[in-house]
Amino acid sequence: MLAKQRQAVILEEVRRSGGVRVSDLTELLQVSDMTIRRDLDVLAESGLVEKVHGGATAVGERSTFEPGFEAKSFRERVEKEAIAELAATLVRPGSAIGLNAGTTTWALARRLGEVPNLTVVTNSIQVAGVFHQHDRGDQTVVLTGGLRTPSDALVGPVAIGSIRSLNLDVVFMGVHGIDPRRGFSTPNLMEAEANRALAEAARRVVVVADHTKWGVIGLCSILRLDQADVLVTDAGLGEEARELLAEQVGELLLAPVPGQAAEAG
Repeated sequence: MLAKQRQAVILEEVRRSGGVRVSDLTELLQVSDMTIRRDLDVLAESGLVEKVHGGATAVGERSTFEPGFEAKSFRERVEKEAIAELAATLVRPGSAIGLNAGTTTWALARRLGEVPNLTVVTNSIQVAGVFHQHDRGDQTVVLTGGLRTPSDALVGPVAIGSIRSLNLDVVFMGVHGIDPRRGFSTPNLMEAEANRALAEAARRVVVVADHTKWGVIGLCSILRLDQADVLVTDAGLGEEARELLAEQVGELLLAPVPGQAAEAG
């Protein structure tokens, strides 16, 4: 197969699923890692895909662009794991917590398997699946019903009705964007409504988001910056953003990541 033909196949896979892994492409196309990486370089230089660690994702900067869960799981993996590790220290045994849909909250869920007596409310199919794998008899998981979005969130009147009947100690919320004027946002209108319902049901709101979300604005705002009791992000956040956020959110926590300089926010 010629290079142009391979690249056409790769581009079609990206457009179909939102993201691809190098390992999957080597198996699909029966070529080496290096060949796939060179093809991704060509596509990225042409602005057709965005290279990420281990693969590539679709390019999308519009406020309504919403990559699927698989595509988002490629992005900033190391940062998300560091954020999840730090956020997990905020969870107390016996708590009732909420987790919205997202790859950072999914990473957090994977770290909560050893926390006893948790009640978890989530509108995320992926997060619920993680707790099912934990298989702890002392953990209760409530998965809301609703319509499914590209990020595997359950939204709409059924989800919101379920959430509003509950009282949570803390909700951990992943977001698409963080902006000084527009606050925390998402590209999905119905997902924004479900996220606001989760925030209203909780005594404390903890936003978990990596540094690349700074300056990004989704179609619909969820909360103002000052409505977050805690923002857990990573040390890749710039100094100017740290200073602004430290003034707006209740508490700014920076997760150290190898190669990033951690400073107090």
